Amino acid sequence: MSTRTPARVTATSWPVLTGAARDVLMELLVHGPMSRSEIAPRLRLSRPTLSRVTKTLVTAGLVGEGGTELRSPTGRPSELLHVRGESHHFLGVKLTADRLYAAVTDLAAGVVASVEAPLRSTAPADVVEQVAEVAAGFEGLTGLGVTLGGVVREGVVTDAEFLGWVDVPLAPPLTAVTGLPVAVDNDVQALTAAEHWFGAGAGVDSMVVITVGAGVGTGLVVDGRLVRGAHGLPPRFAHVLVDPSGPACGYGHRGCASSFLMTEAILRQFDGPLTYGEAVERARSGERRAREVFEAAGYALGVLIGHAANFLDPHKVLLTGDGLPLYEVAREVVYEGIEDTYEDDPALIDLDVQPFDFGEWARSAAALAIRKTITGAV
Repeated sequence: MSTRTPARVTATSWPVLTGAARDVLMELLVHGPMSRSEIAPRLRLSRPTLSRVTKTLVTAGLVGEGGTELRSPTGRPSELLHVRGESHHFLGVKLTADRLYAAVTDLAAGVVASVEAPLRSTAPADVVEQVAEVAAGFEGLTGLGVTLGGVVREGVVTDAEFLGWVDVPLAPPLTAVTGLPVAVDNDVQALTAAEHWFGAGAGVDSMVVITVGAGVGTGLVVDGRLVRGAHGLPPRFAHVLVDPSGPACGYGHRGCASSFLMTEAILRQFDGPLTYGEAVERARSGERRAREVFEAAGYALGVLIGHAANFLDPHKVLLTGDGLPLYEVAREVVYEGIEDTYEDDPALIDLDVQPFDFGEWARSAAALAIRKTITGAV
């Protein structure tokens, strides 16, 4: 392990806010510029209270005033409040088995810089050092968010199989070397929250996020809140049964959705070494075996989507991940799986397929830091 000490980060402090001020700021972040007359009834704040709160936010540089707009068919144009994104910057880091993806965003989660690099080592101390070096390359950061595939409880990575980590405290050492407040979470949970605040699900009350690729992840938003289990575990739909005679997943579950959808599970069904991209190209070219493998995976994806929609009846189902090409190759079969599983009209399911980019995972890690900072959780 290296004995270098990363340069300490030049940080920008976050102001102390009341609960009402946090609520107003979050409302503007999620729903965009709004007038005071719109905000007050939404948050059930009196006009005097809202005036005090907005003055605090403006003085702190978090919110700006400017521009007028006719917001209703009757009445006068209203002055709009908007978030001053440039006031604070946050670093988000997504860890994979062998790479680090980082993005710096403003307060509104707009990306202003990005970095990616191979991990020098997966040893926890070396990863902390490398993340700290990335953070030291940017001035004026307010917070740091780190996400990874695995189980995370209160800043401790209790299980991250792909990194070989068990019970690794990650937030405390990162704070010690960077001086920044640090939030750590499961990557799919962070992505779900980011999409709910800043992305395709902004403002909806219920949403399911499904990611396919090296793993199969799910995230839920219910009544406008990210769902967390009683034991700190993210929602897990990946092991719903598709075919009892199907292959076994890594947990030994036979014929579950995960056993069909994971990249490794797909590649195991081909003879000889093959990359996922090469397998996809074989399916696109019409090769029989490749078509069979991807159509089985597509049907399993449809079953997973159908079960998730049955369970929650969400406003939106968002699909993404590095395994997304299987949806493109087997789209018709995906919808067969939905139709065979969903109990109502499949047209009710608003399926939003989002292009995959590891940079978006890094952005969601920065959004995690934003969310935790505003809510006072870090």
